[in-house]
Amino acid sequence: MAGIGFSLRRLFHKKGVFALCRAYGYAGIICCGPMILGVILLVGMAFVARLGGMGGHDRELLNVMLTYCLLAALTATSWLNMVVTRYISDMLYMDRPQKIMPSFYGSCFILLLLGGIPYAIFLAFSGVAFIYQALCFWFAMTLIIVWTEMVYLTALKEYKGIILAFTISLMCGFLLALIFVVLGVVSVASLMLCVILAYGMLMVWYYKLLVRYFPKSSGSRFAFLRWLDRYRALAFNGGFVNIGLFAHLVIMYFGPLRVQVEGLFYGAPLHDVPALMAFFSILITTVNFVTSVEVRFYPRYRDYYSLFNDHGSIQDIRQAEEEMLLVLEQELTVNAQKQLITSILFIVFGRIILAHSALGLNDLSLGIFMFLCVGYGLYAVSNSNMLILLYYEDYWGAFWGTAAFAAVSVAATVWQICFGSTKYFGVGFTLGALAFYVIVWFRLEWYTRHLPYFLLCRQELVANDEKGLFAALCNYLDRRDRKRFEKEYGYEEFEEEKT
Repeated sequence: MAGIGFSLRRLFHKKGVFALCRAYGYAGIICCGPMILGVILLVGMAFVARLGGMGGHDRELLNVMLTYCLLAALTATSWLNMVVTRYISDMLYMDRPQKIMPSFYGSCFILLLLGGIPYAIFLAFSGVAFIYQALCFWFAMTLIIVWTEMVYLTALKEYKGIILAFTISLMCGFLLALIFVVLGVVSVASLMLCVILAYGMLMVWYYKLLVRYFPKSSGSRFAFLRWLDRYRALAFNGGFVNIGLFAHLVIMYFGPLRVQVEGLFYGAPLHDVPALMAFFSILITTVNFVTSVEVRFYPRYRDYYSLFNDHGSIQDIRQAEEEMLLVLEQELTVNAQKQLITSILFIVFGRIILAHSALGLNDLSLGIFMFLCVGYGLYAVSNSNMLILLYYEDYWGAFWGTAAFAAVSVAATVWQICFGSTKYFGVGFTLGALAFYVIVWFRLEWYTRHLPYFLLCRQELVANDEKGLFAALCNYLDRRDRKRFEKEYGYEEFEEEKT
């Protein structure tokens, strides 16, 4: 993220409305890419399906299959994303860019196994045609690779290439879908194939960008697994955030609002549509966090930490700390105010738009929309505070916040379905987001008051030997690679390569 902030500062220093719009556009694509892709995908394919005269059942089946694929890929990638991000950051800091691409191959291999096997089992018993099972599996695996690539693309500065790939691939997918409409061969399978080809093009394009930026590769593909033992809290942070965000959608498929589309594919349109619309309300805060907090806060953060390395005086360190925390407080406050205004506007005008739309929503859906707007607003503000905790390496503080978010959101939503009234659906997620906000806000307040202690006194004087399942696995792989390398090239060459 520091690399993104550095490039964005150059964009924001340029004069003119066009430069400002371009900077916000780049930040939006980089930070909200998967979210934007998913929304465009669902809305665009629904439009093409209706344009092609597809029946209501087939449109619903297409929608739930795409949704299930998106959720499966998000769930799989969320457990490794933050750990891999930390690994990439460390490798760049240590000037070892050749270690990055091997970790990409290893993480893709692991995620495809972790996400592919359970999803394949689900599809095998889903009760839909085999062609649909194959297309869903293909699409979900493609999504896993694309979203893993986007984690690595945060290290790139070629925003034009990223935006170009993003735009052209989606345009080609929709163009192919429109060709099918003209030819009169619109079906669930044909539109699924259009989506897969669009994401496949994006996957290949992003891979070419990565290879061009990191042309050299050396080392084990699974060396990054050591970071799972070092920073296991990061893995849980990513997974818990995903559970808190999307578990309530899946739980609703077992409640009174569920609609069985076909086999094990269920939907809850009266809840899903308001949730999708409310989800849009966090885009502004998500982008603003990068463009405002990253651009203004990071220079102060960097100056403060550099004083410890550059033998700064105590007075300079205290002054830099005060300035950094003042900027942080200002930016987080502005961020929360913008989200509050956005949530109010969404509640007021969104209800009017949904009430007069042709989506068939009733008063229950409008009430869910209102509760979820509040919930997503709280989540957006909480997530910004949690990311600052990660900046200060308070991984376990962030862990407790995300764990509470996931636990309360799931438990409250299940309780609502079992014992609550339908008119309060959406409150469960809002309570989870509120717990998330309270914990990370108090933790950030407490942690920033003790920054010098955590920076100077928490570090180990002597590095401990790495222990853990993943460290043991990496040691085994290192020994195997060493024997193979020595056998082929000799001991001296291996030591030189290792260095």
